Amino acid sequence: MNNSDMLLILLGLPVASAVVLAFVGDRKFAPEINISGSAATFIAGIALAIEVYMHGPMLAGGKFFFVDAFNIYLAVLTSFVSVTTALFSRRYMRREREHGRVGQVGMRFYHAMFQLFIFAMLLCLLTNNVGILWISMELATLTTVLLVSLYRTPTAIEAAWKYFILCGVGIAQALFGTVLLYFAAEKVLGEGGDALLWTNLSRVSGQLEPTILSLAFVFLMVGYGTKVGLVPLHNWLPDAHSEGPTPISAVLSGLLLNIALYALVRCKVLVDGSTQTHYAGDIMMVFGILSILVAAFSILRQKDIKRMFSYSSIEHMGIATFAFGLGGPIATFGALLHMLMHSLTKSAIFFTAGHASQMHRTQEMDKIRGLFKGKPLVGWGLMLGVMALAGLPPFGIFTSEFLILTATIQEAPLWTPFLLLGLAVAFAALFRAVQPMVSGDVPDYQKPLKVAHLPVILHMTIVLIIGLYIPDFLNQWFKTAVELLK
Repeated sequence: MNNSDMLLILLGLPVASAVVLAFVGDRKFAPEINISGSAATFIAGIALAIEVYMHGPMLAGGKFFFVDAFNIYLAVLTSFVSVTTALFSRRYMRREREHGRVGQVGMRFYHAMFQLFIFAMLLCLLTNNVGILWISMELATLTTVLLVSLYRTPTAIEAAWKYFILCGVGIAQALFGTVLLYFAAEKVLGEGGDALLWTNLSRVSGQLEPTILSLAFVFLMVGYGTKVGLVPLHNWLPDAHSEGPTPISAVLSGLLLNIALYALVRCKVLVDGSTQTHYAGDIMMVFGILSILVAAFSILRQKDIKRMFSYSSIEHMGIATFAFGLGGPIATFGALLHMLMHSLTKSAIFFTAGHASQMHRTQEMDKIRGLFKGKPLVGWGLMLGVMALAGLPPFGIFTSEFLILTATIQEAPLWTPFLLLGLAVAFAALFRAVQPMVSGDVPDYQKPLKVAHLPVILHMTIVLIIGLYIPDFLNQWFKTAVELLK
């Protein structure tokens, strides 16, 4: 099987699954089809990753697709989290259906759009064309806008509209940045689609007009930064996460934010090659630190459990953005590891938050109590998830944050107090919020619930193992990606 066939299978499986689920709808076996489609996509991603690991970067589909250590690592992560989220949503969404929050049409819509969303993210990662990246990012936005409004409550529809409008304005800025990028590239590469290919742009980045690239990056930063959820472009994110179904919160926070940051990092590499300065990195560092500080203090004020963890996502994407902006082998390695650890931890936390919310019929943290006694596995899943998210050893986020902090002290010591302040406030705010939820007596209104423990256990086990020991293949993978992002 050649590379093009492998890529076609990887991208075709979620599309085929979406079509099947659109017809299957609300039938009893629809969740199993959703899980099977996601699992097949994950297996295809692993096969392609092994090919890249063994033989290096590859072009496929002519020059339309490009796969290297950076994007295939995120593609495997995306497909893996989609499997565990599909497993979680099997029981979760059935209970939502039983409670009347979602109807027959809503369930059909949920399963089909879930797979289409996975396809959009994989296309973002694997396309070699900057224009197709923008189109697939817009497709990901549209599918998730529809999923955020799935419950059709006034607050859910309002959140979906806010998401659509803010991200629509942002993605328009990214389009203008892409046009400027093409304007600079066509003078060197000539007119046509070849001037939009990542591989061609990377090869001639030193010949691109620095002034145009610098201006383009400002628009790209605003556009894709909106999708990352960076402050002050973040207002859509807490509403979308808190009002949409919990499985969608998990993939939004764990996956979509990574995809937008991936686009930004690719653009930064081009600008660095053109300007031979730290201009793009400085902009990313400012946005990153601002996001860390604003999100950390915002966590203190939250009363809704999913909104609180949404602000935590903003903080952690700020950390990764700051690290990529700082640059250098240690910070970049730390940023890549942080994206992986945050995705696994945050999706696991949303799984446990979803279980806790269903048990108490509310997302208000003041009314969620006694999880250790009422449902120990949910309580410990939430507590261990928060410990990992706060950066306590021996979890993987401690390792990534330690690397980023070390690089900051070495390369940009003036930024260190701001980074430490954000991390400390977020640490305190998370523990202040979670401790009353897991401890104490079981309230009368807490209902027994059959929950899907496997996805949470699987995610947290990986986060713990990588915190203790980074496997050689993963270490080498990240080092290869670091070389690509110099």
